[in-house]
Amino acid sequence: MPLGSLTFLLSIATVSAFVEELDDTFKDTRMPDEIWLIQFYAPWCTYCKQLDPVWYEIGAELKSMGSPVNVGKVDATAHTNFAKEFRVGGYPAIKLLKDDLKYNYRGPRTKDGIMEFADRVSGPVVRPLPSQQLFQNVMSRHDVLFVYLGGPSDLKEKYISVAKELIVHTYFFSAARNILPKAVILQEYPAVAVFKDGTYFLYDEQHDGDLASWINRERFLNYLQIDSYTLYEMGDTSKLVALAIVDERNPTEESIRYKTMVERVATEYKDLYSKEFQFGHMDGNEYINGLIMEELAMPSIIVLNVSNDGYFLPPNKVETKEQLVKFIDGVLKGRIKSQGGNGYYQCFIRIAFNTKTTVTNIFTKAPLLGAFLVVVFGGGGSAMCYGLCMAWRSMRNTEAMRDTEDEEPIAGERVEPKQLKGPGKDKKTETKAKNPAEKKAD
Repeated sequence: MPLGSLTFLLSIATVSAFVEELDDTFKDTRMPDEIWLIQFYAPWCTYCKQLDPVWYEIGAELKSMGSPVNVGKVDATAHTNFAKEFRVGGYPAIKLLKDDLKYNYRGPRTKDGIMEFADRVSGPVVRPLPSQQLFQNVMSRHDVLFVYLGGPSDLKEKYISVAKELIVHTYFFSAARNILPKAVILQEYPAVAVFKDGTYFLYDEQHDGDLASWINRERFLNYLQIDSYTLYEMGDTSKLVALAIVDERNPTEESIRYKTMVERVATEYKDLYSKEFQFGHMDGNEYINGLIMEELAMPSIIVLNVSNDGYFLPPNKVETKEQLVKFIDGVLKGRIKSQGGNGYYQCFIRIAFNTKTTVTNIFTKAPLLGAFLVVVFGGGGSAMCYGLCMAWRSMRNTEAMRDTEDEEPIAGERVEPKQLKGPGKDKKTETKAKNPAEKKAD
């Protein structure tokens, strides 16, 4: 055997030693204080096989760091009771078990993303910031920072309770008043603040509603790059998502202008739209094409209702910031009607669209396979079956990712925060915020 191949096999064997293969005896043998990061896989699953090298690297690195997190994997098709207990609905499924709680990872299958999830959820629910230096260090590493300010109080108990529920989304910290930057002015004490977008906002129960809902709404930057994983998370916020759809691989002046236009509206109209809208840009139109069931030109502007797969398209081409504001305002006030949705008819149409797309991809990327299907099985029937299988698998994965009963998703990417400015102001009007049902109706 060549030396290079032998070295590769030895390295695989070394890192795989830190990942334990689990079975149905796990529940009986696990110690109460053990923390486990577990991958549920199926032997035939391509995505599981692709994740394997990453998973072994995670096991080795967590071990070398002295992390308390044990890493394991389990064949969910062989140990069905184990998988059923963890409510596995798609593969690969990644779960973290801490005490008696199960946390579901729904972020990108990358080493950095999974390790960040393991670090956050396995650590303290609320992390203290005892010095100004540590506070500034944490601010430099987090794009969105939630901090409880003060000593023991009912608000602190509520904050801890919410942190236990939402720790899968973001980190939670606590600090005393004297370690805050001078720019932070507290009207009340104790308080809960979020630091993001170069400024900060204070929680106001009368204006913002319950603490958990406020944190859920504020856990994203006002404007950011958005992918399909982030969109799934945004479905929990009940916000509409205003997007510039651009091709990052082939940037043009127009695409840059679209991104800048959306960012300017997000920034300049934050007080007006931040409660109802999340703003960002998305690279590529593949995801959007599957949603609207047609080819969306790039660059384009679209507003998504992630909670029901609805969407809004501008009636006319958006060329200026003022036209974008008019479109956003039309969506908000119901002058522009929602398209799409997740009704039975739309689901049927979407399956048909996915089937057509699958057939096209087969003949484009693998013409011999397409010809084989036509000759052996009869093109239309076999393609339809293949498309239905692909669509069903997609819906199953989506259902698993959206499954939130006692499980929560991970937070978005991090970027360097801007220099802290004075206190931000949320929109305050006499009109109450729409409830999720009203937003779906829009």
